Amino acid sequence: MISIFDLSALLLVLSALFGWVNHRFVHLPHATGLLVIGLFASLVLVGIEAMFPDELLYNQLARALRQIDFTRVVMDGMLAFLLFAGAIHLNLRLLRNRAWQIAFLALIGTALSTLLVGGLFWWAAGLAGLQLSLPWALVFGALISPTDPVAVLNVLRNVDVPDEVQIEMQGEALFNDGVGVVLFSLLLGFATGMGDGSFTVASAFEHLAVEAGGGILLGLCTGYVAYRAMRAIDDFSVEVLITLALVAGTYAAAQKLGLSGPLSVVASGIVVGDLAPRNAMSERTQGYVSSLWTLIDEVLNSILFLLIGLEVIILRFAQTAIGLAVCAIPIVLAARLAAVSMPVLMFRWTGSLSARNIPFLTWAGVRGGISVALALSLPDGPEKSVVLAATYAVVLFTVVVQGLTLGAVARRTWPRR
Repeated sequence: MISIFDLSALLLVLSALFGWVNHRFVHLPHATGLLVIGLFASLVLVGIEAMFPDELLYNQLARALRQIDFTRVVMDGMLAFLLFAGAIHLNLRLLRNRAWQIAFLALIGTALSTLLVGGLFWWAAGLAGLQLSLPWALVFGALISPTDPVAVLNVLRNVDVPDEVQIEMQGEALFNDGVGVVLFSLLLGFATGMGDGSFTVASAFEHLAVEAGGGILLGLCTGYVAYRAMRAIDDFSVEVLITLALVAGTYAAAQKLGLSGPLSVVASGIVVGDLAPRNAMSERTQGYVSSLWTLIDEVLNSILFLLIGLEVIILRFAQTAIGLAVCAIPIVLAARLAAVSMPVLMFRWTGSLSARNIPFLTWAGVRGGISVALALSLPDGPEKSVVLAATYAVVLFTVVVQGLTLGAVARRTWPRR
């Protein structure tokens, strides 16, 4: 049994080593480079294990990774801090200007994409001769439809886009993962037969409204309380501690109350990020808070993307699911195209949306660790292997291929920038 300290040391050492190798030789964006190098190292070790089954290095690393509950690490650990780090830097004025578009993408767009991905994936599974029910296909649609806020924010660091498009992508990514997690929970209960026949569309929407709306309300309240506490003092060490306590306390309270933890943390981050710098923080405190959350974002991002690459060491996919996994990539892209096209049609009268942005918004729909974590949380069964293979295929394609080519798409969309 490897201790938590040893596991943490292993991940930090590998993150630093692979980060140095990427910066010195590979020259990919930092997080993407860690994923690619981690994936390459995993495939090399898998190959070594196939040729030399008694290889000690592979066995030790695989044993260490099996001790990491990826789902709990991401959903109950990293996610709250990564979401807050993204939300605290949002421009609230721009967010208000795009509120209807962001709300539409986060709610209607995610639901529409879930239905399209689920239906097309079920149809493709039938063509491939795989036994996959429609409810399980919809579960895949729910976990893969939300754009990943961590991956999206990481990609946007390396792409020059108009402010209104950037805030739309950031806002959508920060809010739609909470919606996606709620949909995932509802559809998983239905797929596994946990429902007692009371599952209806009306009850699903009611559950979504309570969990999502309650989470946002909780975050607004805790964020305002934290802001008032910071306004009453002028001590950077205590104010930094308040932001850390706000994240952990809000997320934990939301989970205990059955509300959306991701949405509550995002809401609290937006409140503190908008009010505190103007009315509660000295310039010195702003510097410390900004540096702290930038550092947390970078370190946790590095570990998360490294873990996504390394998890391949212990995952085993059925060969029959590989072809379907490849088919999932164009299916998800087609559903993303439909989801981002609908707001252009719905809000054309406002003049604030342009059809020219659709290719970029479609290609910018990056998925990441949240989708992998949800797929790994599925109960063991024949469906899990199919869904997990498809999830990994989509995540790797969006992060590596779409992420690395998004800059070229942006330059073609806005050639004068």
